[in-house]
Parts: sequence; structure tokens; C-alpha cells
Amino acid sequence: MTSPDSPRITTFLMFEGKAEEAMNFYTSLFEDSEILDITRYGADGPGDEGTVQLATFTILGQQFMCIDSHVSHAFTFTPSMSLFVNCRTEAELDGAYAALIEGGAALMPLGSYGFSPKFGWVNDRFGVSWQLNLPG
Repeated sequence: MTSPDSPRITTFLMFEGKAEEAMNFYTSLFEDSEILDITRYGADGPGDEGTVQLATFTILGQQFMCIDSHVSHAFTFTPSMSLFVNCRTEAELDGAYAALIEGGAALMPLGSYGFSPKFGWVNDRFGVSWQLNLPG
């Protein structure tokens, strides 16, 4: 049950066995980020014991939820839905981009694209799409 102070809309990420690894990675990249709660599957399933049944975490104070689906799906994340981050400093943007692109792929390499002095768009190693922006 949610409290009246709970966000009414929360981004929900579905992984297949990588939810905790992704959460730990994401919360390590930005300040004001933490894992709030993890419920794990037990020995009786239906997911593999110890995997994430439901977790809540924050990135830059924004709340997210995630799971490890115990069902294999024919779909995954797509860049048509991305996490857009307005970075406070160029160093924050550069560090996040370098970490996120490791094992991932650039959709738009770091550069000045006219709408921003520095911007990069990347799919991370989990398939989640990130747009990193340095406001002008």
C-alpha cells in the first residue's frame, strides 16, 4: 500500500536477473541516489531465489522501481524511452557518460549539438537509454 506522500508516477524498469547490479551501478553514478528497499524471491519462487522481486531506489532524488522478471520476454528496453539527466557540471556529465557507455553503445557521442553546450545519448550495458545534458 502506498502512502499519500508516495509518487503517483514512478519509472519501472524490468530486468531479467540484472536488477540489483543495475541499481547498484546507477546509484553509484550520481549524488542523492540510494537503494530504498529490496524484496527478493525466496526458495519457493516464482523467480530464482535471491533475485529482485521488487525494489525501489532513487537517482538524483527521483524514485524508480525495478524487478527481475521470472518470465523471459521477447522485448527489452528501447531508446524511445530514455532517462534524461540535466547534469550540474561538465565533470558529472563526463563521468556518467564514461561509466554508462562501458559495455554499452553511443547513440549520440558527447558533443555540442546546438541545443546544449555538451550532450551525449547512450544505451548502457543493461540496455537502458540515457540522455546526459549540460544545460547552457
